[in-house]
Amino acid sequence: MLNATTYVTSQEGIGGTIRNQYEDFYVEEIPEVIPDGEGPNVYVWIEKLGRTTLDVVLDIARDLHISRKRMGFAGMKDKKAITRQWICIANMDSEDQFRQVENLDIYNTDFLKVVRGRKKLRMGQLKGNKFKILIKDLDDVQESAEIANEVLTELEIRGVPNYFGWQRFGKPRTVTHLVGEALVENDLEEAVRRYIGNPTEDEGEDNQKARKAYDDGNLEESLSLMGKGMRYEKMMIKELIKDSKKGELTDKSYMNALHALPKPLQRMFVHAYQSYLFNEAVSNRVAMGIDKYVEGDIVIDNEEHIVRDKSHEEFQELITNFKANPTCPLYGTKVPFAGGEVGEMEKGVLDKYGVKKEDFEVPKMPRLGSFGLRRNMRFQVWDSKATPTDEGVLCEFSINKGSYATAVLREIMKKDVI
Repeated sequence: MLNATTYVTSQEGIGGTIRNQYEDFYVEEIPEVIPDGEGPNVYVWIEKLGRTTLDVVLDIARDLHISRKRMGFAGMKDKKAITRQWICIANMDSEDQFRQVENLDIYNTDFLKVVRGRKKLRMGQLKGNKFKILIKDLDDVQESAEIANEVLTELEIRGVPNYFGWQRFGKPRTVTHLVGEALVENDLEEAVRRYIGNPTEDEGEDNQKARKAYDDGNLEESLSLMGKGMRYEKMMIKELIKDSKKGELTDKSYMNALHALPKPLQRMFVHAYQSYLFNEAVSNRVAMGIDKYVEGDIVIDNEEHIVRDKSHEEFQELITNFKANPTCPLYGTKVPFAGGEVGEMEKGVLDKYGVKKEDFEVPKMPRLGSFGLRRNMRFQVWDSKATPTDEGVLCEFSINKGSYATAVLREIMKKDVI
């Protein structure tokens, strides 16, 4: 996982591969809000294959001829997987509108339930996610299952490092955090260039040509070369082409290009850079003891309230029982540092990258800036088991919302997991 270096478990990894086909990776949302069948909003329980949540949302909005702002979901689910989650369409009062939703035909997306709900669905309104993931290409499936169960048992007791997975940064084209870095450095032109231009060898030849044309200043040529997979790049470059006809491109032009993107994606850039730095802080803090209280830790409970005025022993008991967790910073303008050696470590991460807290204000685009927050440096895993099958080891487990299954698999496989 990007910028993650520390393991919790000591067993030798079983290796193997995942996502040989999308059906090998199954994710199901554990919802916080379940629609009751009445209300002005329409909820759809979808099963999608090989698509991002945002792609499905945009397709639904397009086919209903409504603003994407009326679409809500609790969390972004994997693209390279079979996933189930709720999507909410706000203010669809009439029966005709309800039937329009029922009759939608969205690519690689099944509507398993369509029901009415009273409240709109907001980001983060879920308890967690259930996973069923098949690990293939193993030397000894039976032995691998035994090792996987040992690792899962230890992780249930101690917790899992709360690293952000590759989905946060993008794969195979890992540039999201680099765009965020440019925004934090207040360089809008470079932020846009890193997203539209900046070709990498991990992409197809046509995409590389389109990106090189952008870097060479040939906007029209770049647009003409862009394939289907460059949906968001097209949104941005069309704004730039429009502005270029009025004269030289300015910071406002690049701002308009970024604003052409869906808001969740705009916000993802700085978040990804925060996540990149967070992973390094977690690596350093986990090395001090994932299930240990270290003097100076900022500890939060399961409602994300800071726990204060406890003795060392009381903090340790809360952590041992998963009633509270030490945290690391998602760096931002107002995030507090821990005390003692933990705080010195956290400041050292910023120093290493030449960044200050105030840089996260992003003054040219303050809506994309961040105050920052403290985030758990570990998460809980439950209902876990590993089962040998004819094809490999099937790992099943549930984890907290906002955490990544690949952090669990990383401990089992002891390799970079995407």
